[in-house]
Amino acid sequence: MSPQPRSAVRRRVVPAALGTLSVLSLLSALPALPAAAQPAQRDDRPAAPRPVTAAESRTDAYLRSVRHRPAALVDFFRRLPKGGDLHNHLSGAVTTEYLIELAAEDGLCVDTKTLTAVAPPCGAGTRPAADARTDRAFRTALVRAWSMQDFPPDGNGHDHFFDTFGKFGEVTWRHRGKLLADVADTAVRENQFYLETMVTPASDGAKKLAAEIGWDDDLAALHRRLVAGGRLDRLVAEARTEADDGDAEFRSAERCGTADARPACGLTVRWISQASRGSAPERVFTQLALGMRLAEADPRFVAVNLVQPEDGEVALRDYRLQMRMAGYLRTQYPKAHVTLHAGELWPGLVKPEDLAFHIGEAVDVARAERVGHGVDLVHEDDWRRTARTMAARGVAVEVPFSSNAQILGVRGADHPFTVYRRYGVPVVLATDDPGVSRIDISHEYRYASETYGLRYPELKDLARASLEYGFLPGASLWQDGPTAGGYRPVAACRAERPGLPVRGGACRHLLADSPKARVEWRQEAAFAAFESSHERAVR
Repeated sequence: MSPQPRSAVRRRVVPAALGTLSVLSLLSALPALPAAAQPAQRDDRPAAPRPVTAAESRTDAYLRSVRHRPAALVDFFRRLPKGGDLHNHLSGAVTTEYLIELAAEDGLCVDTKTLTAVAPPCGAGTRPAADARTDRAFRTALVRAWSMQDFPPDGNGHDHFFDTFGKFGEVTWRHRGKLLADVADTAVRENQFYLETMVTPASDGAKKLAAEIGWDDDLAALHRRLVAGGRLDRLVAEARTEADDGDAEFRSAERCGTADARPACGLTVRWISQASRGSAPERVFTQLALGMRLAEADPRFVAVNLVQPEDGEVALRDYRLQMRMAGYLRTQYPKAHVTLHAGELWPGLVKPEDLAFHIGEAVDVARAERVGHGVDLVHEDDWRRTARTMAARGVAVEVPFSSNAQILGVRGADHPFTVYRRYGVPVVLATDDPGVSRIDISHEYRYASETYGLRYPELKDLARASLEYGFLPGASLWQDGPTAGGYRPVAACRAERPGLPVRGGACRHLLADSPKARVEWRQEAAFAAFESSHERAVR
């Protein structure tokens, strides 16, 4: 999804009945691959389950024992270590109640007709946002307008979801640090250890620079104009100053470095730079170039992404061009990472031809390292080849179940979650915009468990994947990444026991040198404690 207001509403162009077919029924209806294209070994069957430890087995038994005890189930999924959130839009992740409070603190106003936050003074047709502190009906109306709270299940969730960002946008641009504090507090409470969250760095400066350089279909020439005379580097400096200000605000809000420091001060956070795919080509290119140059210049930034509705008119028109932009810029900034919203589409939302290639182009042309949503996979041309390519290259798919259901109406058997897993594509669970969706990461893990029958070892490996496929630098804790045999520690740490002091020098050296391995080790220690807590419960 996108943290930008939706620019255009797409008409329904495919019979809605197609959307009721499950992914599994579509699989059976599709023609088989020609013999020449068949792999030597079938890679579309479930892998053999990995070995399960006694502690995992006990924890799984406990999970099964509380399936019909709601309070115990909520507690289980809250305490479950849940890795990182790799697909998270900062402005859409903040709790709606906190957005309302920030609007009140800043003296903002609310248009009484549209319930959109506007700058003061509060003239005719507006009222102070601070009124929501005492007027319960006004507060409830704002919560419903700025989120999916109480949204009717048969309503147009797609449009309402995207429209929320324009309604609270006047609030969110002012306080990156305070927004992060709210989101980080939630991540820590949810027993997560890492967060990659999306923002739009130096937005006004990028817009002005894009207008100055104009457009050139020769991307190399366009890039030369962009960097000439230090233009792009000045924009990078502006973005870094903006990040410094946000960091200072965050540290102040969380009291970091003091005796009263809040737990979120210890959360590992990295930024992903957004580019607005509904904008003019020169602006998209400038934002992508800025984000990638920023990722190479500042370790707080790791990657770029394209946001705004994928079904918007400009986004559809320029999709192939934007993939070409990302692919070209990867050659110029090889240390920057790329994760792309792709396949956040469904029959009935766009024309059939627009369902045919988005994920494939993100993987093949832009060479994305992760794909966000990927919902329309089985509607794409040669989708099996795309799935196999993703599996072979370790291109993970970021799955936010709630926003997929709210925006696209896709849930349960319609969702390609099981297809990705069957083809060996790495899957990570994510929240997308939990503030708008009114959910948290525990909700997504519980949904996966209950909807797809996942047991505790599978949930554990989903959490591990969310750190393994994060963009933190350094060597992994895991030998050759996840395999059919599960996650196997590297030799240096294989004899160590998570949760106990590290004895071996080689393992201490790895954890000291690698931010990735260090966070993964923290999670393994948390898993050890979590599993230990269920030892007596199942006796």
